[in-house]
Amino acid sequence: MEQLFDTALLQPLAGYPHAQTALGLLALLLGAWIANWLTRQVLLRVVGRLAQASPTQWDDALMSRRVLARLANVVPALIILAGIGVVPGLPELLVTVVRNVALAYVVLTIAMAVGNLLNALNDIYEKNSRRARERPIKGYLQLLKLIVYIIAAVLIVASLINRSPLVLLTGLGAMTAVVMLVFKDTILSLVASVQLSSNDMLRVDDWIEMPSQGADGDVIDISLHTVKVQNWDKTISTIPTHRLISESFRNWRGMQQSGGRRIKRSLLIDQNSVRFLDKPERDHLRRIALIDGYLDDQRAELEEYNAKLEAAGKDPVNNRRATNLGTFRAYITAYLRAHPGVNQEMTLMVRQLAPGPTGLPMEIYCFSADVGWVAYENLAGDIFDHLLAVLPEFGLKLYQAPGGADVADALSRLGGAASDGPAMDDGASMPADNAPPPPGPPATA
Repeated sequence: MEQLFDTALLQPLAGYPHAQTALGLLALLLGAWIANWLTRQVLLRVVGRLAQASPTQWDDALMSRRVLARLANVVPALIILAGIGVVPGLPELLVTVVRNVALAYVVLTIAMAVGNLLNALNDIYEKNSRRARERPIKGYLQLLKLIVYIIAAVLIVASLINRSPLVLLTGLGAMTAVVMLVFKDTILSLVASVQLSSNDMLRVDDWIEMPSQGADGDVIDISLHTVKVQNWDKTISTIPTHRLISESFRNWRGMQQSGGRRIKRSLLIDQNSVRFLDKPERDHLRRIALIDGYLDDQRAELEEYNAKLEAAGKDPVNNRRATNLGTFRAYITAYLRAHPGVNQEMTLMVRQLAPGPTGLPMEIYCFSADVGWVAYENLAGDIFDHLLAVLPEFGLKLYQAPGGADVADALSRLGGAASDGPAMDDGASMPADNAPPPPGPPATA
């Protein structure tokens, strides 16, 4: 290139040194521009069409992440790096500065291309691997990208100050404590990412709940430093990765994989409505198909037990009798056993909890057959709608704290009762001023 400059371009301008320098710079810049144009407009377009025609996917990922487009920026920088030294008349200091800047630009471009390449590798892994959601590698690739950028930063600074990179590395050895302090979060996040991945604690699409971070929703991204959670209100919560190790969180993946979602709700029964059932009431309840067999079995059991007590001469107060609450509990169990939306292979029970000032809790504990949120809420609503409606059939009442309408109705009834009482005669009740005094007690001797 130097011989070409001397013979073809600069020889006619031997008597004009500044013109030689200007013409050399112009030729160098024109060559860099032509090389950049050929690389971008010809080479990249040809490679892009070949990637589209190819059946493989890795080349599409490289093109979408602009890996080759980043590397194309190296071509004009290399031409300037190689040609600046042959331009006549330039000071040595300027040549050194231009070379150092061009070299730093080359290093920066290559580092950014490597970063895009790592992103492309992550895209290929997520599209082609079945274990991508269980074992994400985005955090590890981000760590590699960070290492590449640190090395690139050392080389760029070394090239700009025209010193060996070993000098900077020696100085960094003395700054280890500072580096550890600066990259504390990165180190913690790396350790947390390894633990989360190795113990299979978190995956993309997992439903997690972390109240301390205001997160309750699906995991949409797991990276080195942060985990993004899309909450149910469609907001995004960003959780530092190391907080998932240092603090507790709830992962609902086990529920989703089990095939059942728990229903655990209670009906508050008014304890004043609990009583024994007499024979006509039991016969009346036999029309309910779900418990007619239960009532027959219970009647036979009670008659056998009470007959033994009567034969032993025990007082009838010791006899066993059926209650409306126990019969209602048996009805709820039979209803849940017959419901197609309830998972019959998981725990199903109806139990009484400790009574309190708000009534006697009758808890329904079962699992839905569909773990979807909408299906689960519809099932729970249908079950309790039915139970609330059928409750009066058993002579039971729900406890409900009195509201404003109840208080107003009670006051109106009290006022009506007072107005319907016997009227008082004001004249008869109050003595007149001129009336004789009432007779006193009889005189005694």
